[in-house]
Amino acid sequence: MYLSKEEKQELFAKHGKGKHDTGSAEGQIALFTQRINHLTEHLKNNRKDYNTERSLVMLVGKRRALLDYLTKKDILRYRAIIKELGLRK
Repeated sequence: MYLSKEEKQELFAKHGKGKHDTGSAEGQIALFTQRINHLTEHLKNNRKDYNTERSLVMLVGKRRALLDYLTKKDILRYRAIIKELGLRK
C-alpha cells in the first residue's frame, strides 16, 4: 500500500477538521490529490498501463466535482484548499 494508516490520519488532520474526519470535502480533496500524484508518477514509468490511466482520469473527475461543490458551498474554503495543495483553478 502506498499510503499507510498513519499517513492518512496525518493528511486528514492537516486538511480536514481532525484525524478521524474522513468525510469533509477538504480531506477528500487532499486524499484524491495524494492518489493522483502517486498515479501520475506510476504512469511516467509505465506509459502503457491503460487501466491506471483510466483510474487517474476518474479520480481527477471526482476531485473536480468536489471542488465544484466547495465553490458553490463556501468559496473561502475552496480558495484555502486550492492554496494549500497548490492546485490550478
